[in-house]
Amino acid sequence: MEKSRQMNLPRFAIVVPVSLALAFGFSACENVATYTQPSLVRFIDASYMAPAADVAVEGELLAANVGAGAITSYGTVPADSAALIEITAATGGTPLVATNGTLLPGRQNSVFLTDNASATNGYTAAVLADQALPAASGHSAFRFLNQAPKTGAVDIYMVPAGTTLANSTPLVTDLAVGGAAGYTSFTSQTVTMVITPTGKTTPQYTSSAMALTGGEVRTVLIMDTQLTRNPPVQVTVADDAGPAG
Repeated sequence: MEKSRQMNLPRFAIVVPVSLALAFGFSACENVATYTQPSLVRFIDASYMAPAADVAVEGELLAANVGAGAITSYGTVPADSAALIEITAATGGTPLVATNGTLLPGRQNSVFLTDNASATNGYTAAVLADQALPAASGHSAFRFLNQAPKTGAVDIYMVPAGTTLANSTPLVTDLAVGGAAGYTSFTSQTVTMVITPTGKTTPQYTSSAMALTGGEVRTVLIMDTQLTRNPPVQVTVADDAGPAG
């Protein structure tokens, strides 16, 4: 009997490490399964009245000292179904405006600051859902935000190289002040972006040639220039996904 016990001991010794390894293995799998991707967030400052601003998400600084017409790079924040977003003057003080936004894991969003005379503090902050995937092969997708009250509603052209404005069709027509034209896809090629008042052919803004090769996803912020009349409109273009501009 004693001999039989001694022969069984090694078998028991082998089983224990295997069981522990399996236990740790299951634990590791559970950690991977419950891992939550962060959310990507950036700041678009379309306010003429706000001072240079800091932006915080759930108390963590996302962007600092941002001025009018700027679109920041994306920052990483924890995903949250009702994240507190506060925009404060860079010099400090109480928030200029605060809002709650849904920031989903693995998604991209823009915190969009605009002036609003009817709001308590004179500003409005909204959370925009950005396109995170590149445009389809051979195509480019642009989104337009019109925040140019002096200029008013606009038409937006993407004029192909070798073509005139007179022979081109607007990509977006009659985009009202405060309006947002969702991502519009078109065939990738070298184009010049031209912005005119709705129904007119007098350019308020003309870009340099843009060589689009496919996959580009971009947001275009349109604002009135503050110190000059030529051009009447200033434009900021930011890359959302696909090849960088």
